[in-house]
Amino acid sequence: MGASSLEDAPGGRSVAVLIIDRPDDDRPEDDQPDDDRPATPARRSEPVAAIGYPPGDIEDGDGRGDRPPQGQDEVRHQAQHGEDHPENLALHWIIVSAAGIDATYSGAFSCHGSFPSLVAAVIQTAMKRSLKEIAELVQARVVGDAAIEVTGVSSIASSGPGDLVFVDSEKSLGAALTSKAGAVIVGKFAESNRGSKTLLICDQPRLAFARAARLFEAEKTRAGSVHPTAIVHESARLGTGVTIAERVVIHDGVEVGEGTWVGAGCVVAAGVQIGKDCALYPNVTVYSGTRIGDRVLIHAGAVLGSDGFGYVRDEKNGHYEKFPQVGRLEIGDDVEIGANATVDRGALDVTRIGRGTKIDNLVHVGHNVQIGEDVVIAAQTGISGSAVLENAVIVGGQVGIADHVRIESGAILGAQSGIPTKKVIRGKGIVFWGTPARPIREYLKELAVLARLAKKG
Repeated sequence: MGASSLEDAPGGRSVAVLIIDRPDDDRPEDDQPDDDRPATPARRSEPVAAIGYPPGDIEDGDGRGDRPPQGQDEVRHQAQHGEDHPENLALHWIIVSAAGIDATYSGAFSCHGSFPSLVAAVIQTAMKRSLKEIAELVQARVVGDAAIEVTGVSSIASSGPGDLVFVDSEKSLGAALTSKAGAVIVGKFAESNRGSKTLLICDQPRLAFARAARLFEAEKTRAGSVHPTAIVHESARLGTGVTIAERVVIHDGVEVGEGTWVGAGCVVAAGVQIGKDCALYPNVTVYSGTRIGDRVLIHAGAVLGSDGFGYVRDEKNGHYEKFPQVGRLEIGDDVEIGANATVDRGALDVTRIGRGTKIDNLVHVGHNVQIGEDVVIAAQTGISGSAVLENAVIVGGQVGIADHVRIESGAILGAQSGIPTKKVIRGKGIVFWGTPARPIREYLKELAVLARLAKKG
């Protein structure tokens, strides 16, 4: 049976603690006390786990309600398909800054003694923030009562009195004003509104909303710890507040910056350098020759610094022999790499991912690839060796980029585009589509001609 209690958490918040009582007789045989150990009570009570309270449900947040684009204007401004639900993320096109990694790195799942038969949750109560505090952070002007306190962010449809919502078009303003939300982040289009709901008026409401969401994150617990099952080489250097979870393997010469969390089952090879305040989710593998910057998020199952796909064919017998893969991988600050993504090291030189780049799940980056700053790459894209993606490039899902391609700054590659070897894509803000990829206006004209020919046939 369990019992609950209320305790203070870091930051002055209260947490509800569920206690699991388990008779000693229920423990496995290898957990029974030896004769020379002190006697224990017949029953034990212990908190067994803690998790952060999940964010409010965001309706259709995966963008599944978006229609496929019908023209260049719709591709560039695809958010218009979700205006009735402006909180939707228009995947592959509209990029919202991440609200950061959820807290409770250390102690997120903790056990005492043998593995417990039940896992209980500690639910953190919401943090209150005044609208004045939020407005100062996001550089917004408050119209209404700045002293109102809110406890979280939400979609318009599921909002309550303690929630903050946003709209980025005048069309959606009415729904927000009649919602149950405590306050609304809006653009300057709402300056003439005289409704009763408090508004936070700013230039970029979607960006302001993402930044405001960070205020409601639980504070990170970073006392620093190494789990007993982890294997950490004596020559590894761990900074202050580093947390090493269950069954992690840290090889010789590894450096881990302060405040970084390494999740269960990760393997970090010899000589790897990891910066400050990073998070490696479970089962990430980092090969030797990899350097990771500060505040980098690497999701579960990612493999960094593996050998590139490089072989030399013997013309005499047709056999393939491996070309040396002895280069490095460098990942800049504030990069995020999705689950099960793979990034190869350089063959002889370096594969580089620039500051602020965001890589989705199941993306492959080949050897010697150079990715600039603030690049966004959606799921299932493959980037072949020695390709170059300059700053602020946007790549849709399932795009294929061949070797030695150059995508110049600000270009946009539509989903399932194909870029042949050594091709250069040039045009800031221009959407390219199809295989081989060309400007979308040209692509749509070709489709129209084909449709007319098909009708005549």
